[in-house]
Amino acid sequence: MSRSHLIWATRGRDWGFRFLLDAGLGDPLPEYERAFAELADEPAAWRRNGQVVAVRFPDPEGRRDAAGRVIPHEFVVFGDADVVNSVYDGEQHLWPLVEQSFEHVWDADTTPSVADLRFE
Repeated sequence: MSRSHLIWATRGRDWGFRFLLDAGLGDPLPEYERAFAELADEPAAWRRNGQVVAVRFPDPEGRRDAAGRVIPHEFVVFGDADVVNSVYDGEQHLWPLVEQSFEHVWDADTTPSVADLRFE
């Protein structure tokens, strides 16, 4: 699975909810909204629509923002999402793709840029 096929939205300790990966889309918001449209606002959720999967799970490390809220990770996967068939699968297959980058930026004072994520 490639990060280039992902939309990833999350927040940090002091920065608000942002798209950190945009799947190469100029504006990922419409695709994100479409993918999550039928999912309840629960801490963990999964939905497949054709070749698009939406999955949300709480931060696996239990991190919280400055207000004490659990940090969610929301992903929209395009194309190569056959292995993501549940919230559990999402955490197992998607989290390793972003874990080190998030560790680096989650407690930044300002919203990180793609360069700050230090993807290898």
